[in-house]
Amino acid sequence: MMPPRLRVFPAISRNRDPKAYVGELMRVAGFADRNGFEGILLFEGNDVFVEPWAMAQHIMAETTRSSPLIAVNPLYMHPFTAAKFVSSFAQLYGRKVYLNMITGTAISDLQGLGDDQSHADRYVRLGEYVALMRQLLASPRPVNFAGRFYRASNLQLRPRLPAELMPEFLIAGQSEAAQRVAEETGCIKMQMLPPDLDRGLDAAGMNFGIFARADRNEARQAATARFRDNQDDRELLALTVENSDSVWKRRLHEGQSGELQDNGYWLLPFLTFQADCPYLVGSYDEIGAKLKQFSAKGLTTIMLDMVADESEMQHVCKALAASGMF
Repeated sequence: MMPPRLRVFPAISRNRDPKAYVGELMRVAGFADRNGFEGILLFEGNDVFVEPWAMAQHIMAETTRSSPLIAVNPLYMHPFTAAKFVSSFAQLYGRKVYLNMITGTAISDLQGLGDDQSHADRYVRLGEYVALMRQLLASPRPVNFAGRFYRASNLQLRPRLPAELMPEFLIAGQSEAAQRVAEETGCIKMQMLPPDLDRGLDAAGMNFGIFARADRNEARQAATARFRDNQDDRELLALTVENSDSVWKRRLHEGQSGELQDNGYWLLPFLTFQADCPYLVGSYDEIGAKLKQFSAKGLTTIMLDMVADESEMQHVCKALAASGMF
C-alpha cells in the first residue's frame, strides 16, 4: 500500500519590502503550481501588504490548479463574507481553498481595531466562526445560529457549495484554548517542528522550512550563508514578541540560541526575524527520511517556509521527493 501523499503549502520567507512582496508570492505560487504543491500559504494581519483574499484570487487567476491556504482572522471579516468568498472562488475557478484559522495579531493592532476580547474568548469566537461558516457552506436550507459572538437568522448562502469543494480548516495555535477548539471543530491541528524531531509530534500538520543539498555539510554551509545572525534583527523579533500574546511565538523565542543542531533543527531564521518557523537543514535523503518518519506518526500537511529563489526551491523539491510521498 502506497503511503499517503503529503500536502505541502509553501510560504515565502518574511518579506519587509512591499515592492517585492507580490512578485515573490507569484514566483513561489507559479513554482508550486508547476511542481505538485497543494497551493500557497497567504498571511493575514495589519502588516500584510496585500489582503490575502485579494491575493488568492490573483493567484488562482494566474495558475491552473493551485488551492491557496488563506489565513482567516475573525477580527477582519464576518463568517458570511468569508463563506461568500469561498463560494465565489468555487464558481470562478472550480477549485477548493484551505483556511488557516487564526486569532493572533499584534496586541497594538488588537487595541487599534477596538478588540478587547481575552485570548481564551478569541478562540471561543474562532470556534463559532468555523461552525457558522461550515453550516452556511453546506446547508441546503437557511441557517439559524445563536452563539456568544455570532448570530444568524434564516441566513442562506447561494448557491450551495459542491461537497468536493468544501474548504478544509486548519488551526495553528499552540495554546490550550487553540488545541481545544481544534478538537471541538475537527480542524487540522498545526504545530511547529519540534527541536528533537523524533518526539513531540502530536498533530496532523507541521510548520517549518527546508534547506537542503545533496550533501549534509553542503546544506549546512549554504544555510548559514543564506541566513546570517544579526543583533538588530534579533532585537526586532524581541519587540514583536513583547507585542504579542502568541504562545507558540513565546515558546520559540525564550531561551533559544539559534545554533544549527546536529539533527538539522535550526531556529536562527526565526530568531533573526527572517522566517516565522524553525528550519530543517540536511541532505535530500536525510530530510526525506525524516518526512517519512513524520508521516508514519500522522503528518499529512506541511506549511513550508521557502526562499523565493528558483534554485533553492528546486533543492526543496528534491528533498520532498526523497520522502517518496510528494
